[in-house]
Amino acid sequence: MLDFIYYPVSWILWFWHRVFALVPGLGKDSGIAWALAVVFLVFTLRVLLYKPFVKQVRTTKQMQELQPQIKELQKKYKNDRQKMAVEMQKLQKDHGFNPLMGCLPILAQVPVFLGLFHVLRSFNRTGHGFGQLGMSIAENANTPNYVFNAADVQSFLSARIFGAPISAFITIPNTELQAFAIHGLGLPSKLNIALVAIPLMIIAGLATHFNARASVARQTPEAAANPQAAMMNKLALWVFPLGVLVGGPFLPIAILLYWVSNNIWTYGQQHLVFGRMEKEEEEKKLAKLEQRAQNAPKPGAKPVNVKKKSSPGADSVEDAVEGAPSTNGTAKTPSKAAGQRRPGGQKRPGNRGRANQKRRR
Repeated sequence: MLDFIYYPVSWILWFWHRVFALVPGLGKDSGIAWALAVVFLVFTLRVLLYKPFVKQVRTTKQMQELQPQIKELQKKYKNDRQKMAVEMQKLQKDHGFNPLMGCLPILAQVPVFLGLFHVLRSFNRTGHGFGQLGMSIAENANTPNYVFNAADVQSFLSARIFGAPISAFITIPNTELQAFAIHGLGLPSKLNIALVAIPLMIIAGLATHFNARASVARQTPEAAANPQAAMMNKLALWVFPLGVLVGGPFLPIAILLYWVSNNIWTYGQQHLVFGRMEKEEEEKKLAKLEQRAQNAPKPGAKPVNVKKKSSPGADSVEDAVEGAPSTNGTAKTPSKAAGQRRPGGQKRPGNRGRANQKRRR
């Protein structure tokens, strides 16, 4: 049903196993070669998800910056959820904010995790539990597993990492454990499986905790004060790492390797991406300071008082009017054309005394 996931996962795992099988001193039956194939399967996936991860980080940061506005909307429309949803969508659209980008990298890893779990489990199909086929040891060893042929299946079953099969787990039933006793290697010891699995469980739990702590430390105080964010922080810091320790005995060693390598990659990638983002912010701040310095007056220079000046040429227009020729060819005198100026600089009206002169006439 999920072959569109199982086959791509099988192809990537097959490719990296072929690569590491060519390394001198390893070979195709080496447990180290199979373990490195699982690790580089994780790295391949994370390289493909690098850009979505950067989008996720930027989305999370943008969401933290919008927390004050989101709180205002929640307070303003607390009695009208429909209006609040519309305003929230408008706020997200105005700022180019897409909440789905914050979940995409995690959602994309879930099918790969389930696909790898199924493919690894399908190397040993001798169990009779849920999803098992109940094959005999000989039938299982000679049946292909997706892109892996029968020889690859036998190589995987005979591979050991510090004496433990790579797809074995601590609570594996003895009937399923016998499928790994091929090529005269004998029955694997559960003690060897535990000695390999338990350190991986502890490392995976600690890596999950420190990744969550690094993420929480970068949150703004406003975002951390949000009840939902506070609950998710507690789950990421304590519940998820504890879940690795509780579920570890039921997980194959290869899945624990997947978990450890995924957390190690995440830790390094977070420091790289956040370091670049902090550098970008510093460059933006320096650019703003330089722009302000360029716009500021130079030391010792008199600041320019920018005021609205009278339109140039007003006086010249007035003078032109005063000296303009009259209709009978004679130039108007200044006193009659525009009025005389008083000693204080004020103009006398040009028609002063004309009314009295008309009356006398």
